[in-house]
Amino acid sequence: MQAIFEPPYPVNEPVREYRPGSNEKEALLEAIQAMKAKDWDHPMIIDGKEVFTDTKMKMSPPHELDHALGVYNKGDESHVEQAIEAALKAKADWAATPWQERAAVFLKAAEIITGPKRDIMNASTMLGQSKTVYQSEIDAVCELADFLRFNVYYMTQIYQDQPNSDPGIWNQLDYRPLEGFVFAITPFNFTAIAGNLPSAPALMGNTVVWKPAESQIFAAHFVMEAFREAGLPDGVINLIYTDGPQTGDKVFSHPEFAGLHFTGSTQVFKSLWHIINENLDVYRNYPRIVGETGGKDFVVAHGSSVPIQVATALTRGAFEFQGQKCSAASRAYIAKSIWDEVKEHFLRQIQTIKQGSVEDFTNFMTAVIDERAFDKIAKYIDYAQSSDEAEIIAGGGYSKTDGYFIEPTVILTDDPNFKTMEEEIFGPVLTVYVYADDEFDEVLDLVDGTSPYGLTGAIFARDRAIVNQAKDRLKYAAGNFYINDKPTGAVVGQQPFGGARASGTNDKAGSILNLYRWISPRIIKENFTPPSDYGYPFMEE
Repeated sequence: MQAIFEPPYPVNEPVREYRPGSNEKEALLEAIQAMKAKDWDHPMIIDGKEVFTDTKMKMSPPHELDHALGVYNKGDESHVEQAIEAALKAKADWAATPWQERAAVFLKAAEIITGPKRDIMNASTMLGQSKTVYQSEIDAVCELADFLRFNVYYMTQIYQDQPNSDPGIWNQLDYRPLEGFVFAITPFNFTAIAGNLPSAPALMGNTVVWKPAESQIFAAHFVMEAFREAGLPDGVINLIYTDGPQTGDKVFSHPEFAGLHFTGSTQVFKSLWHIINENLDVYRNYPRIVGETGGKDFVVAHGSSVPIQVATALTRGAFEFQGQKCSAASRAYIAKSIWDEVKEHFLRQIQTIKQGSVEDFTNFMTAVIDERAFDKIAKYIDYAQSSDEAEIIAGGGYSKTDGYFIEPTVILTDDPNFKTMEEEIFGPVLTVYVYADDEFDEVLDLVDGTSPYGLTGAIFARDRAIVNQAKDRLKYAAGNFYINDKPTGAVVGQQPFGGARASGTNDKAGSILNLYRWISPRIIKENFTPPSDYGYPFMEE
């Protein structure tokens, strides 16, 4: 069968609303109860086989610590070795698989995720990661499906890009996968990212060892299940639950290590980069290093802003999913002339926020992911509480009696370099600095220079000259820059996501730019009329 294939044109998956009394809400609640009633035993998946071990690790909802969802099977160094061997064994056949067949696997997976597994994807993400129904729907279903569908579209764009050829010559650009295996390390906070990081390299013909965050394993299992149901061959993606240092020792010392696809903390990413650099002489090729890390994301509100719009952006931007987004609003610079009105709207909104179980759809917030995160965030709140340079004007309470609950907290400071204005907290804590209106120019310098990160940021202003000034001055302060909108909520195919500086390599997940990192192009020149004499015309007498 010879043809030039054109896959379905990608369209963003519609987000369901789960309104009261709707069939979709009732079906999801039933799925949650069914999932809670079962004692899950999540195996690793290596070379297409379920791998169980004697080391069982408990899984519980962060908002309901007394409930056990089940266990996952923790592996060791031997399982890392097995996963690498499986990926290398599957490499040749998968790389030789026609691109449209690889595409079909992930397009089918998108249909499974948005169809028969929709409630399972949501229920597992809501229970395992304490996401509200809306945060889960846009993540575990819509964004994950968007990644899969749009990546197929971008892949065809890459393959269609071919060089010019002179008469008698045919130049062909062959987009090979990398030589070796790719290692994907995925975070707890987005099931979509957990699915995209291993599947994007796999789509381009690579084979992958995938290590999810331990606190996301409950949902990661069902992502892998969807891939397998869609026909993913054995060994193409190998899912392991192992300790980071043990895994790194095996992966980063292997000659066939070809690339790292990472989302996580800046500190971990830097340490991995150092390890890879130290092992360069071991590798067959220079590995591709792709990473999206932390952020200290800002909102700047000019005096021409609409206060209610600013307040709403702060509420949603700082507190959705308990602020556990690398894009979450974490520092705000508000003009003094509008601060009183912004504050009035903001505090009123915060006072109406309900917090509790994901099973109560009226809750806007739930719990943070684990005790380690809880303790870290609480220390920042305590620091602000005891400081003479700051005042907590909303929230500040926390408890881990039943779950890891932290109130939406707002810190007001007159020091633009206060600790919580500079350091990433990754929780529901926003620090506000109120500036004099005539110091807007200086504030832009503050925004640009205060943080080492460069992920997301927003400017609020009705004055277009101010918008343009901020957009220009903050050119490198954010890889995703928002005008009169919160700095969160990037949509695949619309706002490719990623930042630079300490926030990563800015390879824009969900765009053609990311897929380019997982290929190694080869140019092929074919001469239809090879010369038979070495001489050139200039040599004639």
